[in-house]
Amino acid sequence: MYDAYVLKNYGPAPMALVRGKGSYVWDAENRRYLDFVSGIAVNTVGHSHPEWVARLQAQVGKLGHVSNLYHVPQQAELAHRLCEKAGDGKVFFCNSGAEANEFLIKLARLWGREKSGGEEGKCFKVITAENAFHGRTFGGMGATPQAKIQNGFGPMLEGFLHAEFNNVESFRDKVDDSVCAILLETIQGEGGIHPATTEFLKGIRALCDEHELLLLIDEVQCGIGRTGKFFACEHAGVQADAIGMAKGLGGGFPIGAGWVSEAYAHLFTPGSHGTTYGGNPMACTAALAVLDIMDSENLLESINVNGKWWHEALASLVKKHPDHLTGVRGIGYHVALAVKGDPLPWVGRLRENGLLTVRGGTDGIRLMPPLNITRQDLETSVEILDFVFGTTI
Repeated sequence: MYDAYVLKNYGPAPMALVRGKGSYVWDAENRRYLDFVSGIAVNTVGHSHPEWVARLQAQVGKLGHVSNLYHVPQQAELAHRLCEKAGDGKVFFCNSGAEANEFLIKLARLWGREKSGGEEGKCFKVITAENAFHGRTFGGMGATPQAKIQNGFGPMLEGFLHAEFNNVESFRDKVDDSVCAILLETIQGEGGIHPATTEFLKGIRALCDEHELLLLIDEVQCGIGRTGKFFACEHAGVQADAIGMAKGLGGGFPIGAGWVSEAYAHLFTPGSHGTTYGGNPMACTAALAVLDIMDSENLLESINVNGKWWHEALASLVKKHPDHLTGVRGIGYHVALAVKGDPLPWVGRLRENGLLTVRGGTDGIRLMPPLNITRQDLETSVEILDFVFGTTI
């Protein structure tokens, strides 16, 4: 039935996952796997967390969806909680990371118009980084300078320039009166887990201030605590003008969000943007449960403590298996093991040995465990990695 009726735009592994508990999932043949994909950085509190499940069950028995034609109390509460994390401002709710980034792009266009005294088409360009990934909508594809994403869909939406990641001067060279914003991932996720340096982010912030550009931060994959801080840009002490988030925010229930600082919140007016499902009671309940669990279980502290040990253990594996491994990249639980050659065969071997991972970029195996993973399960992951990389393929 899958082959007969599901569009062939994915290349799924030869397995079907049917249940999960904590950091583990089971397939239809009842084989167990340690899940270091986490739904691609989505399952923040693991699978079937009892509090998350109970709160969603209770909410669906009361009210599932009403649209944004009415006030949604859970939406207001969640927006307040996110503003406590990001700063004074407002929040727009949507359903995915691509939509969150579309929100950032539309914000940039509105700012460019205001900056130009109301004239459209004069100041509208956004600079993004080479090797970036910002989604598969037309705005997201235009912002993503990767042939594999854009091929077959040209012409791209105009208005995007691309500069070298972690090179402030490369971005500076692109700035002129037609540019209104810079859009960056704090850590390039799909590109292979490449973190922005503190110096780079601070330099880009200064460049934006100098030229009245918006600094738009894409935290869709690296945000919501995955690096040991709620937003990865906090590590650099940099304040964004707007932040896109999704994935881990709902812990498995679809939700996206865009935060915009108070200074630019006025740019959106009634009718200027919208979505039917965004911020519905179910999605907001799921996100509020995630935030509460993160606080009650001290997950950020746990990431910083256990993550330190885990990174050291991974670095030891690189030294132990130099024929296959070349390095470790990332922060907290947003990590890539760099391998020699194509990472896909290694992803398959790890799966066969009970560890689910996903390729990142051309040389990376992404490791993204749930934020509430135990030290014991982290140790198990190292044991599996050690065994697999101790063999040849």
